[in-house]
Amino acid sequence: MTASSLKSAPLVLALLAAGVVGGAGVEAMHRSNAVAATSPQAAVAGPSQSAPPASPVGTIAPPDFSQITARYGPAVVNISVSGTRKTSAEDGPEAFQGDPMEFFRRFQQGQGRVMPRNVPVRGQGSGFIVSADGVILTNAHVVKDASEVTVKLTDRREYRAKVLGADPKTDVAVLKIEAKNLPVVALGNVKDLRVGEWVLAIGSPFGFENTVTAGVVSAKGRSLPEDSAVPFIQTDVAVNPGNSGGPLFNSRGEVVGINSQIYSQSGGYMGVSFAIPIDVATHVKNQIVTTGKVQHARLGVAVQEVNQALADSFNLDRPEGALVSSVEKGSPADKAGLQPGDVIRAVDGQPIVASGDLPAIISRSAAGDSVKMDVWRKGSRVELTARLADAADKAAKADSGAEATEGGKLGLALRPLEGAEKRQAGVSGGLLVEDASGAAARAGVEPGDVLLAVNGAPVSSIDQVRSIMAKAGKSVALLIQRDGDKIFVPVRIG
Repeated sequence: MTASSLKSAPLVLALLAAGVVGGAGVEAMHRSNAVAATSPQAAVAGPSQSAPPASPVGTIAPPDFSQITARYGPAVVNISVSGTRKTSAEDGPEAFQGDPMEFFRRFQQGQGRVMPRNVPVRGQGSGFIVSADGVILTNAHVVKDASEVTVKLTDRREYRAKVLGADPKTDVAVLKIEAKNLPVVALGNVKDLRVGEWVLAIGSPFGFENTVTAGVVSAKGRSLPEDSAVPFIQTDVAVNPGNSGGPLFNSRGEVVGINSQIYSQSGGYMGVSFAIPIDVATHVKNQIVTTGKVQHARLGVAVQEVNQALADSFNLDRPEGALVSSVEKGSPADKAGLQPGDVIRAVDGQPIVASGDLPAIISRSAAGDSVKMDVWRKGSRVELTARLADAADKAAKADSGAEATEGGKLGLALRPLEGAEKRQAGVSGGLLVEDASGAAARAGVEPGDVLLAVNGAPVSSIDQVRSIMAKAGKSVALLIQRDGDKIFVPVRIG
């Protein structure tokens, strides 16, 4: 699969799925631990010599990872995928992995336009076996759009794999191969993982199978753009395209994460790598194996960071917590009594330091769970309890509500804008167009547009659209905002 990326000026947060890799050989490089040798002269101290002062922190040599590699390396697999991807006129040569020259041929044949069509794509990644009967964990982006997945073991055996399920929200996928008595990894506890601790990655960077790299844990609980549901483990372990989906081991040989993303200016390793905590991956895996799908919990708030100025304004002792900027009406947060201006400082005893800690904690809960929140409100502490809902219900209700509103005439699936989305769009109301079909699509309305008004009446709820549409004639005028520009779109519904 092609590697997708997120630009974070000027760095790029890149998913690590490798494309087609050429080259035949690779030289294995082994590095042994340095052993300090004591010379006879240094062993005998003269009468005038004094002992050196004791160091407050003992010097610890890097661990010998050879035993971990020998024992658990066979449980790490190489994953090859093939499939098709629909290209558009905006795609460049990098989209045509099967044949880069295809882009230029089609550009000439299309007289300056690349006509949409399905093109073959191929990619490689890594994974690891978590049960002896063939259950494998990897990244969701490794198997995205894959029509065929092949798993290769270290003993060169190959199996066709079935994708039991994939969760794009956490970037975790579960595969199954028909085999028995396979080697498996041991799973660790992320809570015991310490910043500065040595960790080891095994994977297939650029297609070079069973490559071992090591480093230390740089930070825990990192929130990344578009990935607020995952409290990433940051490391300086060298990972590159093809490492994606491979395991991150601690110094005891236990898997503590799935290598997933890097920050890079070039697309290659630059010293900042991120892994999905194994407890998040296991939570997703258990749901997929049991039910075939993944359910995410929803609280129903938009939050922002608490800086020093806000902390001073709210009389907080330190700039920590998640400041509630908006509360979705009828959501678990609304029913629990959360209000804009509240600062959530802990959930079920787990402290909220950065605002990204809140969605990460909620994502590890299940719909129907009750969570206790420690809230700071107007200078005093308040305890609230919320019963979490299913995140899928929100989109389902919005779609069904929009369809019922329009009686099938308008063809829009709508949902209310989140607080962060309103701020980004610079609007105080409106509805996000999640899907467009029928009359609205023919008129030019597209997913991602913001519906601000219908027939001149501002709308911020599906009920308002329903009411206006009930009185509409043969056509309606939709005020749409797209890329910061506003335009009226006439839609014939008669």
